[in-house]
Amino acid sequence: MKLSGIIGYPVTPFVESNTNIDLEKLGHVIDLLIEGQTNAIAALGSAGEAAYLSETEWKQVADFTVKHVGGRVPVIIGISQLTTEQAVKYAKYADQVGADAIMLSPFSYYKLQEDEVFQHYQSVSDATSLPIMIYNNPATCGVDMSPEFMLKMVDEIENATMIKESTGDIQRMHKIYKLSGGEVPFYNGCNHMALEAFNAGASGWCTAAPCLIGNQPKKLFDAALAGRNDEARELFYQQFEFLEFIVSSGLAAAVKAGFSILGTDVGAPRKPLLPLNENATKRLSTMLQELGCSQ
Repeated sequence: MKLSGIIGYPVTPFVESNTNIDLEKLGHVIDLLIEGQTNAIAALGSAGEAAYLSETEWKQVADFTVKHVGGRVPVIIGISQLTTEQAVKYAKYADQVGADAIMLSPFSYYKLQEDEVFQHYQSVSDATSLPIMIYNNPATCGVDMSPEFMLKMVDEIENATMIKESTGDIQRMHKIYKLSGGEVPFYNGCNHMALEAFNAGASGWCTAAPCLIGNQPKKLFDAALAGRNDEARELFYQQFEFLEFIVSSGLAAAVKAGFSILGTDVGAPRKPLLPLNENATKRLSTMLQELGCSQ
């Protein structure tokens, strides 16, 4: 499976007490992403607060997402467990409920060696037939994988077929493209690098932005793909401040605040995450208005 375009990340809505997941509102979030012309849905990433969900909740979100999407677009399920045993368990569940792919992070408390990371991915690949997106995000996972190492895994691990690069270093993307001869699909995980990433040959962009600004990221991707460089640059800079803000403010908190601004309460982020403060919320409201998004 080769994905292309915008991969949209839903937040996980909670009821007011933050003790239960609001599945009805999760369905609303997913529908908004699809209406915003996302080409795939990636549940249970950092925007979805996967790290703060119990196993039961994680499974509930995975199952509901696949069923609610109902084949309209591919569904990717994020997996970032501390132990290989748990990662394998979650991967099997994603396969069981009908996900199209998994996005696997080598999340770790200890600094892992390459042979440990390789075995982690190999074990998950052996346990499921689902395509694996290798997810490199050292800022949250504590493990930094080089382009050479990730391409080695793509070459040697059967189901490892694609890469999500989120270090913020554009040279990593250039190297992935060059070393693979453009054959291995890779995806940008840094909002502020969207334009550069497309120019570097990225197959797509993983982002929670369409939750709030609809098809504007898709318009940027389409313009870049078609070689309409001036249009792509203009679209990117229109979105740039917003894209940078939701990351620097914390994706879950920022996107959930944005939903509230736009008239849908999806709950607060789960502690220890805190909601946006008043000044940040006002700034976000202004940016959404400037992007033509209002209640």
